[in-house]
Amino acid sequence: MSIFSRIFKMGQSEAHAVLDKFEDPIKLTEQGIRDLKKDLEAAMRSLAEVKASAIRIKKDADSQQKLSADYERKAMLLIQKAQSGGIQPEEADRLASESLSRKAECDSRSAELGTQYQNQQNMADNLQGKINKLKSTISSYENELITLKARAKTAKATKKINEQMARLDSSGTISMLERMKNKVQEEESLSEAYGEIAHDTRSIDTQIDDVLKSSDTTTSDSLAAMKAKMGIK
Repeated sequence: MSIFSRIFKMGQSEAHAVLDKFEDPIKLTEQGIRDLKKDLEAAMRSLAEVKASAIRIKKDADSQQKLSADYERKAMLLIQKAQSGGIQPEEADRLASESLSRKAECDSRSAELGTQYQNQQNMADNLQGKINKLKSTISSYENELITLKARAKTAKATKKINEQMARLDSSGTISMLERMKNKVQEEESLSEAYGEIAHDTRSIDTQIDDVLKSSDTTTSDSLAAMKAKMGIK
């Protein structure tokens, strides 16, 4: 219970800080639950012992009640036998009185055992209530531990991602991309400029010849096509 109490009942922030720094809270919680289960097993054994004692006492009380009834029956038989002449009345009275005395002893013993039985039963009921509460507590902590494990796993993964993101130089990356973009635009503009320069540096004669050559080729091709259509080689 000492470990469990330290885990679940710490109230001071300094104690929490020490626990988080030097110990694994999940492992300690699991150990605390294991300790609770040991306490539960011990309580179950105690309950079984108390119940067994109560059962024995109840049997003894019932046995005394049966003896009491038997002594009463014998006393009545002795008196009846004396009335029928089977035994002297004085002797019958003496034996009947002894039977009734034994009956009284049995009644007293039965009453005493009944009180003991009730005490044992009350103790068993009290233990049963504590066991039920302990079972409920263990179940509650186990369910909470499952949730905390999942949250711890998620938090660990999130922390790792955040650490990786924190190491990224976002401003530097954006700046580098902007420089690359400007460089590409410069190269595209320069390429376009060289193309215009190359076009403008051709001589007028070259330009004229290119146009005429293009026209002659178009005319020659058209003439050949027309002759072929007329069947003229």
